[in-house]
Amino acid sequence: MHSLKALVALTRRSSFQRVGPLYLSEHRGFSALPSYEQNDDLQDQVLVEGRAKSRAAILNRPSALNALTNSMAARLKRLYESWEENPDIGFVLMKGRGRAFCSGADVVNLYHLISEGNVEECKKFFETLYKLVYLQATYLKPQVAILDGITMGGGAGISLPGMFRLVTDKTVFSNPETQMGFHPDAGASFYLSRLPGYLGEYLALTGDKLHGVEMITCGLATHYSLHARLSLIEERLGKLMTDDPSVIETSLAQYGDLVYPERTSILHKIDTIDGCFSHDTIEEIIDALEKEAAESCDEWCKIALKKLREASPLSLKITLQSIREGRFQSLPQCLAREYRISLNRVSKRVSHDFCEEKIHRDE
Repeated sequence: MHSLKALVALTRRSSFQRVGPLYLSEHRGFSALPSYEQNDDLQDQVLVEGRAKSRAAILNRPSALNALTNSMAARLKRLYESWEENPDIGFVLMKGRGRAFCSGADVVNLYHLISEGNVEECKKFFETLYKLVYLQATYLKPQVAILDGITMGGGAGISLPGMFRLVTDKTVFSNPETQMGFHPDAGASFYLSRLPGYLGEYLALTGDKLHGVEMITCGLATHYSLHARLSLIEERLGKLMTDDPSVIETSLAQYGDLVYPERTSILHKIDTIDGCFSHDTIEEIIDALEKEAAESCDEWCKIALKKLREASPLSLKITLQSIREGRFQSLPQCLAREYRISLNRVSKRVSHDFCEEKIHRDE
């Protein structure tokens, strides 16, 4: 059981707190090496800013909440590979334009590809996305991700492996995949399984949201700042002539804030979460929540139950098993397993839930 104070202490010792450098011992396979094929993507969907000793990639589909397409993931991968090899670049930065950092994969595009029977294009997207996640996790230079606004699913996958994850008072993080008949992927079974207690299971199964302060508390983010100060932070970072992580750390902390979760935060329910979501099956988790709801009359339990009942039953079972297996696997192992699951889901080999949930939500 973890009180909030114990949760904070546990997070400070968590292996996830500085996740990027932990992967540097991993040797990249041939498939992760740079590709120099001609860039014929729509470049305006990923913009580039050149700075003194750094480069910034800007996700630029604000009307679609910066949802990732295959061309965007491929362009990001090529940019990061070229920047890593460039000795004149000390560190890199990623951010989103508009009210989202990145809302994850472009589900609408995937749905149309599946409906047209174009599974190969779906396969290509997931392959590119997961290679990008792996590249981020094994990157040799410091990275800064500014998670200002909506950060969901694959958007978390391409940013959380980095060395520095800056969140703000406008950050909203979630993994809503079970509500769409899918599963949390792009490394989610790795980073969610390493959160304190059974918080990862709760977030993965219910799709509940965390705000920036909560992400700092549980270790998903490294720095917090008010949205109003972002321009000052970016100006400061843009002037840095360094590849030293400690210098970047100091610059991020200069405009940072010391924050604590509000009384209404889900993190204050960590003991109840552990008691309910530590069970081995979805059925047992639901039974535990029903018992807790009857005994405590807590509205939170009713909301959690509602979300579980609205989700795809098969997605819930797959997701629970994925998080449990991810707890004992490396990131490459998690990505390989998630890739197999994703292909099975989009090819409808096991279930049509992903397409059916999309149709249901459009009605």
